Amino acid sequence: MKMLSILFLGLLISGNALSSTNILFLGDSLTEGQGVDENQAFPRLVEKYLREKKHDVVVTNGGVSGSTSASGVNRLKWHLKKKTDIMVLELGANDGLRGLKLTETRKNLEEIIHLAKDKKVKVLLVGVLMPTNYGKKYTGEFEQMYKTIAAAEKVPFLPFILNGVATKTELNQADGMHPNPKGHEIIARTVTAFVEKNL
Repeated sequence: MKMLSILFLGLLISGNALSSTNILFLGDSLTEGQGVDENQAFPRLVEKYLREKKHDVVVTNGGVSGSTSASGVNRLKWHLKKKTDIMVLELGANDGLRGLKLTETRKNLEEIIHLAKDKKVKVLLVGVLMPTNYGKKYTGEFEQMYKTIAAAEKVPFLPFILNGVATKTELNQADGMHPNPKGHEIIARTVTAFVEKNL
């Protein structure tokens, strides 16, 4: 009888895990939460806020500091070894900061999206903007790249994840680029609303 109870409990737990919506955040240092504790990074806060709203979600933080869009496909393949229902894609910032060709960045992002779609994973695209000192032409083309991808791939799109946080000293770390815990809270509220609309 005891063995049956344990078996039933195990099946119940497995069933609950399978019924949860599994969300992968595939990104760079912003997603990883560079300079803050893992529980302070916005993906973990999004999980917390969605659960508070009674959504049964499990979040995987797939952020890797310094990563570019070129690493995205192989990293996604690794994450797809486990159940993934939604992917929030936040890559491209390091491509832009390094001045990489936007045609390559676009190709990489589209390959990531195509792989996710092939595996029946819903894709949510998140955009970033380049600092104005990169020049009007490059910053404009960089911003337009995300809009073009979102329209072509017909995926939900959040134009600027750092809205309300970028350039605000009190919301960023000393490097002026990575959000502090207060900045991550604001990002998390923005992303939570975006994800909730697309669950």
